[in-house]
Amino acid sequence: MPATQGSTAQGQPSARRNLAINSTGGVLFHGGTIFSHVELQAMRLDGLMVHVCGESYVRTDQPTTPAIRAQSALNAVPRSLHRRVALARQTAAWVYGCAPAPSVVSLVTDHRRRTTALPLSGPAVMHQVTLGPCDLSTIGGVEVTSPLRTALDVAIHGQDSWAVDALRNIAAAPELRCPLHLVVLSLEHAARVPGKARALARLREAMRTGR
Repeated sequence: MPATQGSTAQGQPSARRNLAINSTGGVLFHGGTIFSHVELQAMRLDGLMVHVCGESYVRTDQPTTPAIRAQSALNAVPRSLHRRVALARQTAAWVYGCAPAPSVVSLVTDHRRRTTALPLSGPAVMHQVTLGPCDLSTIGGVEVTSPLRTALDVAIHGQDSWAVDALRNIAAAPELRCPLHLVVLSLEHAARVPGKARALARLREAMRTGR
């Protein structure tokens, strides 16, 4: 079952999610800050830490929430880009608890925004796309593509090994409010989408097998 985002009824971040946001002191650790990556790996072997993403680890007594996943993925990105990019595709689906952890962090930036390129051999890849006013959400202080935009991207760009399962998981998470028939409608009305037929087939398979 996909994880929740840990918000209170009033819409404010819960204390648990704040721990991820203010992670320098003791929940989420990134190699090269308080501890080196080697030290964090050793603490994982000792059962003190759990690997999250890249060089980020969380204490074993803390759940790996969407906020923690978002923070850890952003740690793979140069700090100068943190305010210019959003987590997307498999990475966004993973943040929502709906897909396996990505081997490379996927980012998007609006093509109208000037953004420094990422290193070619780094742990993240960036795509310049058109982002609409409803295409982004914020989780743990990190911009992530919205559930609907994430489902569209997964249907179009996902890999056969996990895309349909991720779509089923997105649809099954009530907090994401993303029924797949809305994704199908959005895709059917979109013009000039490469891979549109395959994406629609994935969505329909997820709808058929998810009932």
